[in-house]
Amino acid sequence: MRVKGGFTNRRRHKKVLKRAKGYRSANGRAYIHAVEKNDRALKYQYRDRKTKKREIRALWNQRINAGARLNGTTYSRLIGGLAKAGVDVNRKILADLAISDAAAFTALCKHALT
Repeated sequence: MRVKGGFTNRRRHKKVLKRAKGYRSANGRAYIHAVEKNDRALKYQYRDRKTKKREIRALWNQRINAGARLNGTTYSRLIGGLAKAGVDVNRKILADLAISDAAAFTALCKHALT
């Protein structure tokens, strides 16, 4: 005997279509298309959570390098000098200092180069 989906199918379809709200054309209205677009969106969402971390760290490095060059050194010399000097400051904080507190960043650069 055939069993129809009924309530279960309707609930599943509504969940998918709710997630597809705002998609263009049939992608937001037709269940079959919405399933595909949701799967793709979730795949990109998962991938880009990892990519975001890489991009943010690269931005920090660029900011640190720009600040280091204003102080007459390079990114690699600055990071190497800080490591040898035993200064334990992460890149996020260094990038923030390079932008917001130039005097403190310059002091760190001098400490790293000596």
